[in-house]
Amino acid sequence: MEKWFIQTKKADFFALGKEFQIDPVIVRLIRNRDVIGKDAIRDYLYGNLNNLHDPHQLKDAKKAADILMTKWKQKKKVRIISDYDVDGVVSNYILWTAFHRCGIDVDFRIPDRVTDGYGINERLIRQAKKDGIDTIVTCDNGIAAIPQIAYGKSLGLTIIVTDHHDIPYEMIDGEKKYLSSQADAIINPKQPECPYPYDKICGAVVAMKFVQILYEKMGLASDAYEQFVPFAAIATVCDVVDLTDENRALVRVGLERIPQVDNPGLQALLEVNGLLEKKISSYHLGFVIGPCINATGRLETAEQAVRLLMETDILKARAMAQKLKDLNDERKNMTEEGTKIAFQMVEEQDLKRDKVLVVYLPDCHESLAGIIAGRIKERYYKPTIVLTKADEFVKGSGRSIEGYHMFEALNEVKDLMEKFGGHPMAAGMTLKEEHIGEFRRRLNENARLTEDDLTRKILIDVPMPLDYIHEELIEQLELLEPFGKENPKPIFAEKNLRIVSARRLGAKKNVLKMRLQNVNGTILDALLFQEADAFEEKLLARYGRHEVDCMYSGRNCSMTIACTYYPNINEYQGRRTIQIVIQNYMV
Repeated sequence: MEKWFIQTKKADFFALGKEFQIDPVIVRLIRNRDVIGKDAIRDYLYGNLNNLHDPHQLKDAKKAADILMTKWKQKKKVRIISDYDVDGVVSNYILWTAFHRCGIDVDFRIPDRVTDGYGINERLIRQAKKDGIDTIVTCDNGIAAIPQIAYGKSLGLTIIVTDHHDIPYEMIDGEKKYLSSQADAIINPKQPECPYPYDKICGAVVAMKFVQILYEKMGLASDAYEQFVPFAAIATVCDVVDLTDENRALVRVGLERIPQVDNPGLQALLEVNGLLEKKISSYHLGFVIGPCINATGRLETAEQAVRLLMETDILKARAMAQKLKDLNDERKNMTEEGTKIAFQMVEEQDLKRDKVLVVYLPDCHESLAGIIAGRIKERYYKPTIVLTKADEFVKGSGRSIEGYHMFEALNEVKDLMEKFGGHPMAAGMTLKEEHIGEFRRRLNENARLTEDDLTRKILIDVPMPLDYIHEELIEQLELLEPFGKENPKPIFAEKNLRIVSARRLGAKKNVLKMRLQNVNGTILDALLFQEADAFEEKLLARYGRHEVDCMYSGRNCSMTIACTYYPNINEYQGRRTIQIVIQNYMV
């Protein structure tokens, strides 16, 4: 189900447009993102690294830097242990590069997704002790590893945690009691006692902030940390944290600097994906670069991705980058196959009546569970957990919707799991196979989701007629970049659009290119991606075969649709034409 709403937030759009020399539509879009006041608008449009918060406000950041200074003086061995996703890989690279520059004796490890699972564990801790490691620094993990850290402390290790995930807790008499760790220092803005003013930063930004303090103590230039800004921007987009406040400023600057980054590995990754000459956007980070980095941790080992970023030889970097791209292509094919099976199961096993979808795909590669869960969630708009068989346990990954805090929901059934962790919108878990049925039953029994919660809300920014679109407006839309969580791509809409003609495009003929005409007579090209079959079925049900045939032949078609869209400029053989990309439609 889907409901469309028009945002009606108020402001003097024309006066502010004149002040900032932008179209009033752009001002309205900014207001819709709850950016209020001239200073906030200025920061939104032109934010830079001056908008980043003071790293000294991070609890234990100074303490952790002092510990590392002491270890450096004592020539102790330090090991970094990160997560295996983009945020973990980038956090690892940032810390390793910074520690190396400071002369610290450092190496790194990344848990194997299949054999180790998420985060630091006792095997990795035992191995560190055996290898003569004195100090472990975690990044993008560790906050929930309370017994593991206690074990490490019992072996005499020093442990520093840098993380951004939710603090684990127990409910006692209806109140949250946050659990404490024996780590020597914990840097995580989500700690209740941490005064840092913005707790939405990803693990790589936590790592970068820590590096700022360490560099300061080492006497390095105050801007030395800036080499990591493009990498922190990649992690921020790929970890799907809010693109507000300092995250927005960081990603804006990072996107500008990525093409000039003096890093053979990143440049090779851009090259093998055909991005060297393109303007890099948040889309490229989230859907091209990020998946290549992620693919190593999914199908092989994420250490390959870290080593690519460390590589100084451009020829070696190209070969490594190509391998990452090849792995990602393989991952895409496996994901398509797994998603198709999952959709079948939801339909045939009648799971779709559940409020929380729990889908067991025993033969699916466990690293793909999260991606497939996301696809199912998008189709059915329900919280979804995909479980896969992994040795003696079942492992799973979940993706949620607004209104369903997945981490808290899992906390209510934690007795059924060996371990779990995550955010409101995503989580991972391990449980015994025999608990799957009860796990599904209790999650659904506990779910307080209403029909309204399970209805996708499409928030239209501006109901804008096609004849208002012009090139300058489209160019000004770039001022709103980077798009992402809490700063979505704008949604425009118009109804009563007559389909003048249409044709199928693409190797699979699953893209529809139409000519649409509005009531004022303006005609524009419109593209509908991936939905051509479903769209045609709806037209047939409403208008019949004759009208659909007229649409494809361009003969006096009288069918009309309403759609939400985003405008862009199509450049082909030197010609520039305005077109729209359809996002949602009603027949």
